[in-house]
Amino acid sequence: MNTKEFISIMDSGAEVKAFSEVHQYMTYLSNEAMKITMELNTAYHTPGEIKMLMEKLTGREMPEGAYMFPPFYTDCGKNLKLSKGVFINSGCQFQDQGGITIGEGTLVGPKTVIATLNHHQNPSKRANLIPKPVVIGSNVWIGANVTILPGVTIGDGAIIAAGAVVNKDVEENAVVGGVPAKFIKYVDTES
Repeated sequence: MNTKEFISIMDSGAEVKAFSEVHQYMTYLSNEAMKITMELNTAYHTPGEIKMLMEKLTGREMPEGAYMFPPFYTDCGKNLKLSKGVFINSGCQFQDQGGITIGEGTLVGPKTVIATLNHHQNPSKRANLIPKPVVIGSNVWIGANVTILPGVTIGDGAIIAAGAVVNKDVEENAVVGGVPAKFIKYVDTES
């Protein structure tokens, strides 16, 4: 198995059986990500060095204007797709095996957690994993300490209030908050 095959399987949403070849490859990628994030998180790095380490972690070129403040944590990195002008604040944890896509100009607050894997509900299959992507639109503002759960899509221009747990899709230009996150109002796009 190679990374391209792994990403294709994860993007399909197929259940990953515990200890299968796919699961073992996931463990391999996790170990690789731990090495890179350890290097990223345990010393000061210039913006150019951060860019280089993120490119090594994701296997993709960092888009123009995309930036992040370490520390940053992931147990994969290879299924993380960032767009131009994305900013990721410190202490974020991205579980990207199921796929995380972040649109242009989005701001991710400190200590945000984005999860893309669930375990099987049946106790006899509990170690099996079910991947579901998280898609975040453009110009989204995600506050501090937000948790975004597997399968969620957040529309362009939305605001996620600090501390929210997002367990369902968020409309374009909606402001949501709470646990679980609920609609508060729409963004004033006229001012």
